[in-house]
Amino acid sequence: MGSHAAELPPREDEITVLVTGFGPFRAQYPINPSWEIAKSLPPFLPAAKPASTQLSTLAELPPVRILVYPEPVRVSYKVVRELVPTLWQGRKIDYAIHIGMASGRKFYSVERRGHRTGYMMRDVDNEFLGDAERRKEEQEKWIWHGLPEELLSSVDVDDVWRRWRTALPDVDVRVSEDAGRYLCDFIYYSSLAYLTKEEEEERRVVFLHVPVNSDETAVNTGTEVALELIRALVQSGRMKKLVQS
Repeated sequence: MGSHAAELPPREDEITVLVTGFGPFRAQYPINPSWEIAKSLPPFLPAAKPASTQLSTLAELPPVRILVYPEPVRVSYKVVRELVPTLWQGRKIDYAIHIGMASGRKFYSVERRGHRTGYMMRDVDNEFLGDAERRKEEQEKWIWHGLPEELLSSVDVDDVWRRWRTALPDVDVRVSEDAGRYLCDFIYYSSLAYLTKEEEEERRVVFLHVPVNSDETAVNTGTEVALELIRALVQSGRMKKLVQS
């Protein structure tokens, strides 16, 4: 994987956050803002604004490296299914955020859960997912055999949302319970499922839905939203570990 942060050797206490964005998926949306936002992220999380520290006694975070997957993810079931394991394997990823566009939403939302079934729409290659047939043919060998219909992030989404909202008082940020049963939901469940099958792995991944606007102002806002979500994730995770210890 390439990244604009990859050249620097990691510090021992460094936290790494992987980010992906999607490519175009419909003729009316030739530019997918999720990729425009992802590729605009800096290689390291910048210092917090004062509002961002209000919900944390651990304002001084260690360096947070942002690894952006170097190209937009194709809106294809086959591509996503093959890609997701490679995102996690062989590297230290503390958290991941998949970003996607929600055409019917004017707000930003972090998704709580991904879904195993219900994918009825064709992808950009005009292909259906076809998992119903796969399940019959492969049975116990089916990739998601034995996994529940819904998988939830191990991240404390409500705590993350409170921190996120505090840092962005003028932006509409919400928790969503429905990732949409299309490629956004599919990549989210794919990561959740991969981490679930790796028995010692926490499901340390969330999905960020962004509005459709892809002009410069919207991308700048989306970039700030994504950075503050990363900060909220890291702060929340550090507080959770502190309480557990």
